[in-house]
Amino acid sequence: MEESQMVAELGRLIDPDRVLTGSAVKRAYEHDAYTVEKFPPTAVVLPETTEEVAQIVKWCGGNQVPFTPRGAGTGLSGGAMPALGGVVISTKRMTSILEMSPADRWAHVQSGTVNLRLTKAAQPYGLHFAPDPSSQSVSTIGGNIAENSGGPHTLKYGVTTQHVLGVRIVVSGGEVLTIGGPDGMPPGYDVLSLVIGSEGTLGVVTEAWVRLTPNPVAVETALISFGSIRAASEAVSTIVKSGVFPAALEMMDRNVIHAVRDAFGLEYPDGMEAMLLVECDGQPEVARQEMEEIIQMVDSAIDVRIAQNEIERAELWKARKKGIGALGRISPTVVTHDGVIPPSKLPEMLEVVFGVAEKHGLIVGNIFHAGDGNLHPIFCFDERESGKIDSVVAAGEEVIQKCIDLGGSVTGEHGVGVEKSSLLNKQFDAESLHWQGKVRDVFGAGELCNPCKMIPDAKGCIEHKVRWRGVAT
Repeated sequence: MEESQMVAELGRLIDPDRVLTGSAVKRAYEHDAYTVEKFPPTAVVLPETTEEVAQIVKWCGGNQVPFTPRGAGTGLSGGAMPALGGVVISTKRMTSILEMSPADRWAHVQSGTVNLRLTKAAQPYGLHFAPDPSSQSVSTIGGNIAENSGGPHTLKYGVTTQHVLGVRIVVSGGEVLTIGGPDGMPPGYDVLSLVIGSEGTLGVVTEAWVRLTPNPVAVETALISFGSIRAASEAVSTIVKSGVFPAALEMMDRNVIHAVRDAFGLEYPDGMEAMLLVECDGQPEVARQEMEEIIQMVDSAIDVRIAQNEIERAELWKARKKGIGALGRISPTVVTHDGVIPPSKLPEMLEVVFGVAEKHGLIVGNIFHAGDGNLHPIFCFDERESGKIDSVVAAGEEVIQKCIDLGGSVTGEHGVGVEKSSLLNKQFDAESLHWQGKVRDVFGAGELCNPCKMIPDAKGCIEHKVRWRGVAT
Protein backbone atom coordinates (compact mmCIF):
# COMPACT_ATOMS: atom_id res chain seq x y z
CA MET A 1 0.00 0.00 0.00
CA GLU A 2 1.24 3.49 -0.84
CA GLU A 3 2.20 5.62 2.13
CA SER A 4 -0.24 8.39 1.25
CA GLN A 5 -3.13 5.94 1.03
CA MET A 6 -2.18 4.34 4.36
CA VAL A 7 -2.01 7.69 6.11
CA ALA A 8 -5.35 8.75 4.64
CA GLU A 9 -7.12 5.57 5.71
CA LEU A 10 -5.65 5.64 9.22
CA GLY A 11 -6.72 9.28 9.44
CA ARG A 12 -10.31 8.16 8.98
CA LEU A 13 -10.04 5.89 12.02
CA ILE A 14 -8.61 8.48 14.44
CA ASP A 15 -7.89 12.19 14.39
CA PRO A 16 -5.60 12.76 11.35
CA ASP A 17 -3.36 14.92 13.54
CA ARG A 18 -2.53 11.76 15.48
CA VAL A 19 -1.25 9.94 12.39
CA LEU A 20 2.42 10.79 11.92
CA THR A 21 4.78 10.17 9.03
CA GLY A 22 7.73 11.78 7.29
CA SER A 23 11.49 11.38 7.56
CA ALA A 24 11.85 12.84 11.07
CA VAL A 25 9.11 10.55 12.44
CA LYS A 26 10.65 7.52 10.78
CA ARG A 27 14.09 8.24 12.26
CA ALA A 28 12.62 8.74 15.72
CA TYR A 29 10.64 5.49 15.65
CA GLU A 30 12.98 3.19 13.70
CA HIS A 31 14.51 1.77 16.89
CA ASP A 32 14.14 1.73 20.65
CA ALA A 33 17.04 2.11 23.11
CA TYR A 34 18.75 -0.82 21.39
CA THR A 35 20.02 1.38 18.59
CA VAL A 36 22.10 -1.00 16.50
CA GLU A 37 19.06 -2.59 14.81
CA LYS A 38 16.85 -0.16 12.88
CA PHE A 39 13.96 -0.23 10.45
CA PRO A 40 11.57 2.65 9.73
CA PRO A 41 7.79 2.44 10.04
CA THR A 42 5.54 3.75 7.31
CA ALA A 43 3.38 5.59 9.84
CA VAL A 44 2.98 6.12 13.58
CA VAL A 45 -0.45 6.36 15.18
CA LEU A 46 -1.30 7.85 18.58
CA PRO A 47 -4.57 6.32 19.80
CA GLU A 48 -6.15 7.50 23.05
CA THR A 49 -8.53 4.64 23.87
CA THR A 50 -8.80 0.88 23.67
CA GLU A 51 -11.51 1.29 21.06
CA GLU A 52 -9.21 3.30 18.79
CA VAL A 53 -6.46 0.69 19.14
CA ALA A 54 -8.97 -2.00 18.20
CA GLN A 55 -9.94 -0.12 15.03
CA ILE A 56 -6.31 0.32 14.02
CA VAL A 57 -5.41 -3.33 14.64
CA LYS A 58 -8.47 -4.48 12.71
CA TRP A 59 -7.49 -2.24 9.80
CA CYS A 60 -3.92 -3.56 9.84
CA GLY A 61 -5.15 -7.15 9.77
CA GLY A 62 -7.58 -6.46 6.94
CA ASN A 63 -4.87 -4.81 4.86
CA GLN A 64 -1.98 -7.18 5.77
CA VAL A 65 0.02 -4.35 7.33
CA PRO A 66 2.46 -5.24 10.15
CA PHE A 67 1.94 -3.35 13.42
CA THR A 68 4.27 -2.84 16.36
CA PRO A 69 3.18 -1.71 19.87
CA ARG A 70 5.41 0.92 21.47
CA GLY A 71 5.44 2.61 24.85
CA ALA A 72 8.23 5.04 25.73
CA GLY A 73 10.80 3.36 23.50
CA THR A 74 13.15 2.67 26.41
CA GLY A 75 13.36 -1.06 25.67
CA LEU A 76 16.87 -2.48 25.32
CA SER A 77 16.42 -5.44 22.98
CA GLY A 78 14.73 -3.98 19.90
CA GLY A 79 11.26 -5.07 21.01
CA ALA A 80 9.63 -1.85 19.74
CA MET A 81 11.55 -1.74 16.45
CA PRO A 82 9.10 -2.03 13.53
CA ALA A 83 11.05 -4.91 12.03
CA LEU A 84 9.02 -5.11 8.82
CA GLY A 85 7.88 -1.48 8.72
CA GLY A 86 4.14 -0.89 8.71
CA VAL A 87 2.44 0.90 11.58
CA VAL A 88 3.79 1.73 15.02
CA ILE A 89 0.98 1.93 17.58
CA SER A 90 2.28 4.32 20.23
CA THR A 91 0.55 4.47 23.61
CA LYS A 92 2.13 7.81 24.57
CA ARG A 93 -1.32 9.49 24.73
CA MET A 94 -2.93 6.66 26.73
CA THR A 95 -1.84 7.97 30.12
CA SER A 96 -4.97 8.03 32.28
CA ILE A 97 -5.13 6.53 35.76
CA LEU A 98 -8.70 5.30 35.35
CA GLU A 99 -9.38 4.20 38.93
CA MET A 100 -7.52 3.62 42.17
CA SER A 101 -8.67 1.58 45.14
CA PRO A 102 -6.36 2.28 48.10
CA ALA A 103 -8.46 0.05 50.34
CA ASP A 104 -7.97 -2.96 48.07
CA ARG A 105 -4.51 -1.84 46.91
CA TRP A 106 -4.98 -1.77 43.16
CA ALA A 107 -5.08 0.74 40.33
CA HIS A 108 -6.62 0.59 36.86
CA VAL A 109 -4.45 2.46 34.35
CA GLN A 110 -3.99 2.93 30.64
CA SER A 111 -0.88 1.25 29.35
CA GLY A 112 0.92 4.48 28.47
CA THR A 113 0.95 5.57 32.12
CA VAL A 114 4.52 6.25 33.24
CA ASN A 115 5.72 3.92 36.01
CA LEU A 116 6.91 6.65 38.39
CA ARG A 117 3.74 8.72 37.86
CA LEU A 118 1.67 5.81 39.14
CA THR A 119 3.85 5.51 42.24
CA LYS A 120 3.54 9.24 42.92
CA ALA A 121 -0.23 9.05 42.53
CA ALA A 122 -0.34 6.23 45.10
CA GLN A 123 1.99 7.90 47.62
CA PRO A 124 -0.72 9.88 49.47
CA TYR A 125 -2.28 6.54 50.38
CA GLY A 126 1.00 5.08 51.65
CA LEU A 127 1.33 2.85 48.59
CA HIS A 128 3.56 2.45 45.54
CA PHE A 129 4.02 0.32 42.42
CA ALA A 130 6.89 -1.98 43.39
CA PRO A 131 8.56 -2.81 40.03
CA ASP A 132 11.06 0.03 39.56
CA PRO A 133 13.21 -0.31 36.43
CA SER A 134 15.97 2.25 36.15
CA SER A 135 13.91 3.90 33.40
CA GLN A 136 10.89 4.24 35.69
CA SER A 137 10.76 8.03 35.28
CA VAL A 138 9.85 7.49 31.61
CA SER A 139 9.01 3.83 31.00
CA THR A 140 5.34 2.89 30.77
CA ILE A 141 3.24 0.27 32.50
CA GLY A 142 2.49 -1.33 29.13
CA GLY A 143 6.19 -1.60 28.37
CA ASN A 144 6.87 -3.01 31.84
CA ILE A 145 4.22 -5.66 31.19
CA ALA A 146 5.59 -6.46 27.74
CA GLU A 147 9.10 -7.08 29.05
CA ASN A 148 8.14 -8.33 32.53
CA SER A 149 10.47 -5.61 33.81
CA GLY A 150 12.37 -5.81 37.05
CA GLY A 151 14.43 -3.19 38.85
CA PRO A 152 16.57 -2.81 41.96
CA HIS A 153 13.81 -3.61 44.46
CA THR A 154 12.47 -6.67 42.69
CA LEU A 155 15.04 -8.71 44.60
CA LYS A 156 12.58 -8.56 47.49
CA TYR A 157 9.29 -7.59 45.86
CA GLY A 158 9.34 -9.53 42.59
CA VAL A 159 9.19 -8.52 38.93
CA THR A 160 6.21 -7.09 37.07
CA THR A 161 4.27 -10.35 36.81
CA GLN A 162 3.81 -10.45 40.60
CA HIS A 163 2.12 -7.04 40.48
CA VAL A 164 -0.34 -7.32 37.59
CA LEU A 165 -3.90 -8.41 38.33
CA GLY A 166 -5.35 -8.15 34.84
CA VAL A 167 -5.03 -6.58 31.40
CA ARG A 168 -7.14 -5.46 28.52
CA ILE A 169 -5.49 -6.50 25.26
CA VAL A 170 -6.35 -5.97 21.59
CA VAL A 171 -5.46 -9.06 19.57
CA SER A 172 -5.16 -9.47 15.81
CA GLY A 173 -8.46 -8.86 14.10
CA GLY A 174 -9.27 -6.06 16.55
CA GLU A 175 -10.90 -8.24 19.21
CA VAL A 176 -10.65 -6.84 22.74
CA LEU A 177 -9.97 -9.36 25.51
CA THR A 178 -10.17 -8.68 29.25
CA ILE A 179 -7.94 -11.11 31.12
CA GLY A 180 -8.19 -10.96 34.90
CA GLY A 181 -9.15 -7.73 36.65
CA PRO A 182 -9.02 -6.06 40.06
CA ASP A 183 -9.57 -9.41 41.77
CA GLY A 184 -6.87 -11.14 39.73
CA MET A 185 -7.27 -14.24 37.59
CA PRO A 186 -10.29 -16.46 38.20
CA PRO A 187 -9.91 -20.26 38.27
CA GLY A 188 -8.74 -21.81 35.02
CA TYR A 189 -5.69 -21.47 32.83
CA ASP A 190 -3.42 -18.59 33.82
CA VAL A 191 -3.58 -16.79 30.48
CA LEU A 192 -2.41 -13.56 32.11
CA SER A 193 1.04 -15.06 32.64
CA LEU A 194 1.31 -15.69 28.90
CA VAL A 195 0.68 -12.02 28.15
CA ILE A 196 3.15 -10.64 30.69
CA GLY A 197 6.59 -10.88 29.16
CA SER A 198 5.28 -11.66 25.65
CA GLU A 199 6.93 -8.48 24.33
CA GLY A 200 3.90 -7.27 22.39
CA THR A 201 3.83 -10.35 20.18
CA LEU A 202 0.35 -11.50 21.26
CA GLY A 203 -1.46 -8.17 20.93
CA VAL A 204 -1.51 -4.60 22.20
CA VAL A 205 -2.07 -4.17 25.94
CA THR A 206 -4.15 -1.03 26.38
CA GLU A 207 -5.16 -1.13 30.05
CA ALA A 208 -4.00 -2.91 33.19
CA TRP A 209 -5.09 -3.54 36.74
CA VAL A 210 -1.98 -3.48 38.90
CA ARG A 211 -1.27 -4.31 42.51
CA LEU A 212 -0.11 -1.51 44.83
CA THR A 213 2.33 -2.25 47.66
CA PRO A 214 2.46 -0.55 51.10
CA ASN A 215 5.45 1.75 51.57
CA PRO A 216 8.02 0.37 54.02
CA VAL A 217 8.00 1.92 57.48
CA ALA A 218 11.77 2.34 57.53
CA VAL A 219 14.60 2.13 54.99
CA GLU A 220 18.33 1.70 55.56
CA THR A 221 20.62 2.45 52.60
CA ALA A 222 24.39 1.95 52.34
CA LEU A 223 27.03 2.42 49.65
CA ILE A 224 29.89 -0.04 50.20
CA SER A 225 33.18 0.36 48.30
CA PHE A 226 35.72 -2.34 47.44
CA GLY A 227 39.26 -2.32 46.16
CA SER A 228 38.58 -4.93 43.49
CA ILE A 229 35.78 -6.33 41.35
CA ARG A 230 36.37 -9.80 42.77
CA ALA A 231 36.05 -8.58 46.38
CA ALA A 232 32.72 -6.94 45.58
CA SER A 233 31.36 -9.95 43.68
CA GLU A 234 32.44 -12.34 46.43
CA ALA A 235 30.66 -10.09 48.93
CA VAL A 236 27.47 -10.50 46.88
CA SER A 237 27.75 -14.29 47.11
CA THR A 238 28.33 -14.04 50.86
CA ILE A 239 25.24 -11.88 51.38
CA VAL A 240 23.01 -14.07 49.21
CA LYS A 241 24.12 -17.25 51.01
CA SER A 242 23.65 -15.71 54.47
CA GLY A 243 19.87 -15.70 54.41
CA VAL A 244 19.66 -11.95 55.01
CA PHE A 245 17.28 -10.66 52.37
CA PRO A 246 17.92 -7.02 51.38
CA ALA A 247 15.33 -5.11 49.38
CA ALA A 248 18.04 -4.17 46.87
CA LEU A 249 21.58 -5.33 46.18
CA GLU A 250 23.09 -3.46 43.25
CA MET A 251 26.64 -3.48 41.91
CA MET A 252 28.60 -0.86 39.93
CA ASP A 253 32.15 -1.01 38.69
CA ARG A 254 34.91 1.57 38.37
CA ASN A 255 34.02 2.77 34.86
CA VAL A 256 30.43 3.51 35.85
CA ILE A 257 31.37 5.26 39.09
CA HIS A 258 33.99 7.43 37.41
CA ALA A 259 31.51 8.43 34.70
CA VAL A 260 28.97 9.41 37.37
CA ARG A 261 31.63 11.30 39.32
CA ASP A 262 32.64 13.29 36.26
CA ALA A 263 29.06 13.95 35.21
CA PHE A 264 27.59 14.96 38.56
CA GLY A 265 30.57 15.93 40.71
CA LEU A 266 30.07 13.10 43.21
CA GLU A 267 32.98 12.01 45.39
CA TYR A 268 34.04 8.44 46.02
CA PRO A 269 36.98 6.93 47.96
CA ASP A 270 40.42 6.50 46.40
CA GLY A 271 41.25 2.99 45.30
CA MET A 272 37.61 2.11 44.67
CA GLU A 273 37.13 -0.47 41.89
CA ALA A 274 33.54 -1.51 42.60
CA MET A 275 30.59 -0.60 44.80
CA LEU A 276 27.54 -2.29 46.24
CA LEU A 277 24.39 -0.30 46.87
CA VAL A 278 22.48 -2.13 49.59
CA GLU A 279 19.04 -1.33 50.88
CA CYS A 280 17.06 -3.00 53.68
CA ASP A 281 13.51 -2.08 54.59
CA GLY A 282 10.63 -3.01 56.90
CA GLN A 283 10.09 -2.22 60.56
CA PRO A 284 12.86 0.08 61.87
CA GLU A 285 14.53 -2.48 64.09
CA VAL A 286 14.43 -5.16 61.38
CA ALA A 287 15.88 -2.92 58.65
CA ARG A 288 18.61 -1.68 61.00
CA GLN A 289 19.58 -5.18 62.13
CA GLU A 290 19.73 -6.53 58.58
CA MET A 291 22.00 -3.68 57.51
CA GLU A 292 24.30 -4.21 60.48
CA GLU A 293 24.57 -7.91 59.66
CA ILE A 294 25.41 -7.18 56.02
CA ILE A 295 28.11 -4.67 56.94
CA GLN A 296 29.69 -7.21 59.28
CA MET A 297 29.80 -9.74 56.43
CA VAL A 298 31.66 -7.49 53.99
CA ASP A 299 34.93 -7.22 55.91
CA SER A 300 36.86 -6.68 52.66
CA ALA A 301 35.19 -3.29 52.10
CA ILE A 302 37.40 -0.20 52.03
CA ASP A 303 34.55 2.25 52.78
CA VAL A 304 30.95 2.16 54.01
CA ARG A 305 28.55 5.08 53.79
CA ILE A 306 25.12 4.83 55.42
CA ALA A 307 22.44 7.38 54.58
CA GLN A 308 21.19 9.30 57.60
CA ASN A 309 18.13 10.84 55.92
CA GLU A 310 16.16 10.88 52.68
CA ILE A 311 18.43 13.47 51.07
CA GLU A 312 21.50 11.34 51.67
CA ARG A 313 19.64 8.24 50.53
CA ALA A 314 18.78 9.92 47.23
CA GLU A 315 22.42 10.93 46.86
CA LEU A 316 23.58 7.34 47.32
CA TRP A 317 21.09 6.15 44.73
CA LYS A 318 22.22 8.75 42.21
CA ALA A 319 25.10 6.62 40.97
CA ARG A 320 22.74 3.70 40.28
CA LYS A 321 19.97 5.75 38.69
CA LYS A 322 22.26 7.95 36.58
CA GLY A 323 24.97 5.40 35.77
CA ILE A 324 23.95 4.29 32.28
CA GLY A 325 23.30 7.83 31.11
CA ALA A 326 26.63 9.01 32.50
CA LEU A 327 28.46 6.49 30.32
CA GLY A 328 27.56 8.74 27.41
CA ARG A 329 30.58 10.78 28.50
CA ILE A 330 32.79 7.85 27.51
CA SER A 331 31.35 7.15 24.06
CA PRO A 332 28.47 8.27 21.82
CA THR A 333 26.83 4.83 21.75
CA VAL A 334 26.19 2.23 24.43
CA VAL A 335 24.53 -1.18 24.30
CA THR A 336 23.27 -2.56 27.59
CA HIS A 337 23.19 -6.34 27.62
CA ASP A 338 21.09 -8.48 29.90
CA GLY A 339 21.84 -12.00 31.04
CA VAL A 340 21.21 -14.02 34.18
CA ILE A 341 23.59 -16.20 36.17
CA PRO A 342 23.53 -17.83 39.62
CA PRO A 343 24.90 -15.16 42.01
CA SER A 344 27.60 -17.57 43.16
CA LYS A 345 29.06 -17.49 39.63
CA LEU A 346 29.44 -13.71 39.61
CA PRO A 347 33.25 -13.56 40.15
CA GLU A 348 33.84 -15.95 37.24
CA MET A 349 31.31 -14.20 35.00
CA LEU A 350 32.75 -10.73 35.46
CA GLU A 351 36.22 -11.96 34.52
CA VAL A 352 34.72 -13.26 31.28
CA VAL A 353 32.95 -9.94 30.60
CA PHE A 354 36.17 -7.94 30.93
CA GLY A 355 38.05 -10.48 28.82
CA VAL A 356 35.44 -10.35 26.05
CA ALA A 357 35.51 -6.54 26.03
CA GLU A 358 39.30 -6.51 25.73
CA LYS A 359 39.21 -9.11 22.95
CA HIS A 360 36.84 -6.96 20.87
CA GLY A 361 38.46 -3.61 21.66
CA LEU A 362 35.50 -2.29 23.64
CA ILE A 363 35.08 -0.34 26.86
CA VAL A 364 32.71 -2.02 29.29
CA GLY A 365 30.94 -0.79 32.40
CA ASN A 366 28.93 -3.02 34.72
CA ILE A 367 25.90 -1.82 36.65
CA PHE A 368 23.38 -4.47 37.57
CA HIS A 369 21.06 -6.30 39.97
CA ALA A 370 23.70 -8.39 41.69
CA GLY A 371 21.40 -9.97 44.26
CA ASP A 372 19.44 -12.00 41.71
CA GLY A 373 22.29 -12.46 39.23
CA ASN A 374 20.80 -10.16 36.58
CA LEU A 375 23.92 -8.97 34.77
CA HIS A 376 24.05 -5.74 32.69
CA PRO A 377 27.42 -5.31 30.97
CA ILE A 378 27.34 -2.04 29.02
CA PHE A 379 29.58 -1.86 25.96
CA CYS A 380 30.67 1.67 25.03
CA PHE A 381 31.68 2.42 21.42
CA ASP A 382 31.24 4.71 18.41
CA GLU A 383 28.82 3.12 15.97
CA ARG A 384 30.19 5.28 13.15
CA GLU A 385 33.48 3.40 13.36
CA SER A 386 33.65 0.63 10.79
CA GLY A 387 33.09 -2.85 12.21
CA LYS A 388 32.26 -1.73 15.74
CA ILE A 389 28.61 -2.75 15.63
CA ASP A 390 29.56 -6.26 14.55
CA SER A 391 32.12 -6.37 17.38
CA VAL A 392 29.49 -5.34 19.94
CA VAL A 393 27.01 -7.92 18.68
CA ALA A 394 29.68 -10.65 18.76
CA ALA A 395 30.79 -9.63 22.26
CA GLY A 396 27.21 -9.69 23.50
CA GLU A 397 26.64 -13.16 22.10
CA GLU A 398 29.78 -14.45 23.82
CA VAL A 399 28.64 -13.01 27.14
CA ILE A 400 25.16 -14.50 26.81
CA GLN A 401 26.58 -17.87 25.81
CA LYS A 402 28.66 -17.87 28.99
CA CYS A 403 25.54 -17.05 31.02
CA ILE A 404 23.86 -20.12 29.54
CA ASP A 405 26.92 -22.26 30.18
CA LEU A 406 26.85 -21.23 33.86
CA GLY A 407 23.23 -22.30 34.21
CA GLY A 408 21.65 -18.91 33.57
CA SER A 409 19.42 -17.33 30.96
CA VAL A 410 19.62 -15.14 27.85
CA THR A 411 17.59 -12.41 29.52
CA GLY A 412 16.35 -11.30 32.91
CA GLU A 413 14.27 -8.21 32.21
CA HIS A 414 15.25 -6.58 28.91
CA GLY A 415 13.51 -9.18 26.80
CA VAL A 416 14.46 -11.16 23.72
CA GLY A 417 13.29 -8.74 21.03
CA VAL A 418 15.40 -8.93 17.88
CA GLU A 419 18.66 -8.78 19.83
CA LYS A 420 18.52 -12.30 21.26
CA SER A 421 16.00 -14.17 19.12
CA SER A 422 18.80 -16.05 17.36
CA LEU A 423 20.20 -17.11 20.76
CA LEU A 424 17.08 -18.86 22.03
CA ASN A 425 18.02 -22.09 20.28
CA LYS A 426 21.08 -22.21 22.52
CA GLN A 427 18.85 -22.31 25.61
CA PHE A 428 15.84 -24.27 24.32
CA ASP A 429 15.56 -27.33 22.14
CA ALA A 430 13.58 -27.28 18.90
CA GLU A 431 10.50 -28.87 20.44
CA SER A 432 10.32 -26.26 23.20
CA LEU A 433 10.64 -23.42 20.70
CA HIS A 434 7.96 -25.01 18.52
CA TRP A 435 5.46 -24.98 21.38
CA GLN A 436 6.39 -21.46 22.40
CA GLY A 437 5.60 -20.41 18.85
CA LYS A 438 2.20 -22.12 19.15
CA VAL A 439 1.23 -19.61 21.85
CA ARG A 440 1.02 -16.93 19.18
CA ASP A 441 -1.45 -19.10 17.28
CA VAL A 442 -3.71 -19.30 20.34
CA PHE A 443 -4.03 -15.51 20.29
CA GLY A 444 -4.34 -15.42 16.50
CA ALA A 445 -1.30 -13.15 16.42
CA GLY A 446 -0.08 -14.41 13.08
CA GLU A 447 2.86 -12.75 11.34
CA LEU A 448 1.64 -9.14 11.54
CA CYS A 449 1.71 -8.54 15.31
CA ASN A 450 5.19 -7.27 16.26
CA PRO A 451 6.86 -9.58 13.75
CA CYS A 452 10.35 -11.04 14.07
CA LYS A 453 10.48 -10.73 17.86
CA MET A 454 11.31 -13.47 20.37
CA ILE A 455 10.76 -16.38 17.95
CA PRO A 456 11.22 -14.88 14.46
CA ASP A 457 9.22 -16.01 11.47
CA ALA A 458 11.71 -17.46 9.02
CA LYS A 459 9.69 -16.38 5.98
CA GLY A 460 9.43 -12.69 6.76
CA CYS A 461 12.42 -11.90 8.89
CA ILE A 462 15.61 -13.69 7.91
CA GLU A 463 16.00 -11.76 4.68
CA HIS A 464 15.47 -8.48 6.55
CA LYS A 465 18.09 -9.14 9.21
CA VAL A 466 20.94 -7.62 7.25
CA ARG A 467 18.85 -4.50 6.56
CA TRP A 468 18.18 -3.83 10.26
CA ARG A 469 21.79 -3.27 11.19
CA GLY A 470 22.91 0.27 10.50
CA VAL A 471 25.08 3.14 11.63
CA ALA A 472 24.40 6.76 12.49
CA THR A 473 24.46 9.19 9.58
